[in-house]
Amino acid sequence: MARVIHTGDTHLGYRQYHAPERRQDFLDAFRAVVEDAVAEDVDAVVHAGDLYHDRQPGLRDILDTISVLRPLRDADIPFLAVVGNHEGTRDAQWLDLFETLGLAERLGDSPRRVGDTAFYGLDYVPESKRDDLDYEFDAHDADRAALVSHGLFTPFPHADWDLDAVLRESTVDFDAVLLGDNHAADTAQVDDTWVTYCGSTERASASERDPRGYNVVEFDEDVAISRKGIDTRDFVFVDVDLGSEDGTAFVQERLREHDLTDAVVVVTVEGDGENVTPAEIERFGDDHGALLTRVNDRREVDSESDVEVSFADPDDAVRERVREMGLSEPALDVDQTVRDATIAGGNVRERVKQRAEAVLDGDDGGLDAGSDEDGNEDEASATDSGTEAGADAGDDDSQTATMEDFL
Repeated sequence: MARVIHTGDTHLGYRQYHAPERRQDFLDAFRAVVEDAVAEDVDAVVHAGDLYHDRQPGLRDILDTISVLRPLRDADIPFLAVVGNHEGTRDAQWLDLFETLGLAERLGDSPRRVGDTAFYGLDYVPESKRDDLDYEFDAHDADRAALVSHGLFTPFPHADWDLDAVLRESTVDFDAVLLGDNHAADTAQVDDTWVTYCGSTERASASERDPRGYNVVEFDEDVAISRKGIDTRDFVFVDVDLGSEDGTAFVQERLREHDLTDAVVVVTVEGDGENVTPAEIERFGDDHGALLTRVNDRREVDSESDVEVSFADPDDAVRERVREMGLSEPALDVDQTVRDATIAGGNVRERVKQRAEAVLDGDDGGLDAGSDEDGNEDEASATDSGTEAGADAGDDDSQTATMEDFL
């Protein structure tokens, strides 16, 4: 028998809504999984990808991860993992680093036996490269076998990866497939194989309304999958359907029906009614103890209102807005570098860093901060492969501790 925790999509380092408290929330959720693993004395923790939110996690995030994983090593509980789309780069992975430190093992074509079950790994592979996969795995002598992978597989919604083909072409017969990438927990059966998503451990998007948690999977005479919840920060979802005479005051009255203390408050406005001022709703949330408040007004724009709509090139619109800011020459250079589609993601940060160092060394004029950190952000969705570029890079440079200090 083997009993493992199946988790994934922990997205460490994600400072959602630009709030440092949210960054800590993602770390705390992952720590809760590890603490449960030690307390329950499971045979292994299996991570199905996207440990980090950023392809290039900062030093603080790496050190925090080490501190969380160390109790697993001390309890002799292996941490087995694959690489997700948020971590996918051409270079070495975070997982390779932790493997050299004895904190993790990267699953692959060869079996990693836990009890009477052999675990294999299949890292995230972009759709354009999947035709080259052969799904050849080394043989095993265990009673059961499980594949751990990251991607959107059939028969689940929004799938772009044919699991039937994977199972049919694999050289190993799998009793279970443990998946990451879909932030909603879900389980199905494909022929005789159990297939399950563990879901994310924290809400990386306002669309993730269900409680967060992870799977406990037992391999015995059969495969048994159960759920365990995690206590995470409260999200208060307030859906308001405005009547013809309702407006901001009506939304505030609806908010009074909820305890907003330390919560992330997400207000969704639909229906008719008057204009709703997001700033007033956000201030109301602040005054009632919310960590932060966001307003999504989904109503259509009145076709008869005086609204100018343009279908011009969005890049031209951005350039025009940049010109209006009156940025300095170095700042304009940085803007151009960030938006240059021909520069690979990893090189953008390096070029910006070089430009900033040149300015600080007195080789050029001062950088003009063209925008506030508290501007709008794009939330991470269940299938988003983007990263939160460069957030908190300054914090990481201030770290003076070494890896050895945390081992």
